[in-house]
Amino acid sequence: MRPSEVLRLFQGCGAWLDGHFVLSSGLHSREYLQCALILQHPTLSARTCQALAQRFVSDEVTCVAAPALGGIVVGYETARQLGARAVFAERQEGVLQLRRGFHIGPKDHVLVVEDVVTTGGSVEELIRIIRDTGASVVGVGALVDRSNGWASFDVKYHALLSLDLKTFPPESCPLCKEGVPMSRPGSRGLSTDPHVERP
Repeated sequence: MRPSEVLRLFQGCGAWLDGHFVLSSGLHSREYLQCALILQHPTLSARTCQALAQRFVSDEVTCVAAPALGGIVVGYETARQLGARAVFAERQEGVLQLRRGFHIGPKDHVLVVEDVVTTGGSVEELIRIIRDTGASVVGVGALVDRSNGWASFDVKYHALLSLDLKTFPPESCPLCKEGVPMSRPGSRGLSTDPHVERP
């Protein structure tokens, strides 16, 4: 699947949003890619995740791991395409961890996947968790990389679509200075700020 096709899918599903967004990383942005609007359609999920899985078919993947919440559907469908099992890590008191009886062992070859990579922080956390079990991480896959080239990993990495979208630290965000209302579309925690909306 070509990047232009992926981009058309986002635009066609109304998944490319414009406004003032607080990302899971804490950075602010004028643009946001809401992968959930694509992943709500099983046929589109299968199509995009099949394209992602094809990049890792030779890596003998036994398990696909994803950070919750955004990566769960991507992880599940990519695992299905690869004939592997799917697990996800979630935050408890701010710390990413495997729960729900999920187990990864030294014999596993694990592919880590994410819907959107902005800083790569959650992926790095998950890689450390997996390696602590003795398992090997064979690669990282994402639907979208919006890190502007900053995210890099010490394993094979492939994103279906890479975009150069500007982000801003909160203290120097021009949208904040303009008073543009904020929304927090991500899944990491709930805002207690009454000025931040959740679409």
